[in-house]
Amino acid sequence: MKVKFITLGCKTNFYESQALAEIFRQKGYTVVKSGKADVVVVNTCAVTSMGAQKSRQQIHKAKKDNPDAIVAVMGCYSQTDPDALKDSPDVDVMIGTSGRGRICELVEDALKGKRRILQSDIMKERSFEELAAASDQSRIRATVKIEDGCSNFCTYCIIPYARGPVRSREIGKIVDEVKSLAQNGFSEVVLTGIHIGSYGKDLKSGLSLIDVVEAVCSVDGIKRVRLGSIEPVVITEDFVNRIKNLSNLCPQFHLSLQSGSTKTLARMKRRYTAEEYMQAVRLLRENIKDTSITTDLMVGFPGETDEEFEESYNFCKNIGFMQMHIFKYSKRPGTVAAEMENQVPEQVKELRSQKMLELEKQMKADFYNSYNGKTVDVLVEVRTKDGRFHATTPNYMDVFVESDEDISGKIVSYTFK
Repeated sequence: MKVKFITLGCKTNFYESQALAEIFRQKGYTVVKSGKADVVVVNTCAVTSMGAQKSRQQIHKAKKDNPDAIVAVMGCYSQTDPDALKDSPDVDVMIGTSGRGRICELVEDALKGKRRILQSDIMKERSFEELAAASDQSRIRATVKIEDGCSNFCTYCIIPYARGPVRSREIGKIVDEVKSLAQNGFSEVVLTGIHIGSYGKDLKSGLSLIDVVEAVCSVDGIKRVRLGSIEPVVITEDFVNRIKNLSNLCPQFHLSLQSGSTKTLARMKRRYTAEEYMQAVRLLRENIKDTSITTDLMVGFPGETDEEFEESYNFCKNIGFMQMHIFKYSKRPGTVAAEMENQVPEQVKELRSQKMLELEKQMKADFYNSYNGKTVDVLVEVRTKDGRFHATTPNYMDVFVESDEDISGKIVSYTFK
């Protein structure tokens, strides 16, 4: 029996798809990446209206391309919009964002002609769901999930309703997975989750994200540890004083911004001001050599005036990001922001997006140019079509290395020109 995964959305979704693929392997299935399959699992996204739309399209396409296959739908879209799927002829199995470890059982029932819908109240979940350790990640960089859920309820975001409250993974199990990855030759691990900065808030042990970071960095054989997205409130003096002694922690910090205007941030119900964000960046740059700051930025949030946009633009320019992921606000039904007044016209959002993209392009070029003549260690990943090797610096700059030998997975010196 062949099973194929179609995954949309974030790194956490990809980690979970890999983990479920391992469950299928253990049951004797062959996991394929293309062609026909007996089972197609669609791991959906709901973070934006576009994500939900793409999820619907992929579900329909999966059944159209594999008419005799069992189509199993899971993830955030099936959790937040179950009524849109439970009667769909394209769906044979539906799971939300919990109980995914039962996927093979549900698929086996569907293969016998019994349609299965597994839906739970995610807001009542209180424990982290352990899934199988993935074995099909590249032997260079592996993603490790350390928590699930988010309890912040930003006004534009549906994810707390899709993922439920914060559930932290046991630190011992995180370390065990990282040790296994090290033994299997992985050089880098990326700590991911829905809101990793909230790690430990549901525990009574006093543990927090920094304890996980220190524990993972201490695992023999792991040359690099990289953090997923965090918020500036995580970057305290204590946090920085502890991470600056971790030689294998990558100095790239994806600090989610969303807006450089404190007024806009307040409407978003973000838990920091622009000034507090700037202070977090200063702390990192003053204490961590070669720090790069990457971020997510939204334009056209309801009520964003021309003045607020310019404030956000100038704030980003002053920070000097290495990289920004820029996206236009879009209404997500079920969120507070979708009902807000003063929705920004689409053409205005487009103009603001283009202006930010131009700024991002310039800031990235400036950051790269600042390394001209410098030699750094880079982790070599894959050979490109032109024969060179794609590699990354510790602070996540992309470079291309020329070599006659296969140097994939190795750390080599690279001089910027």
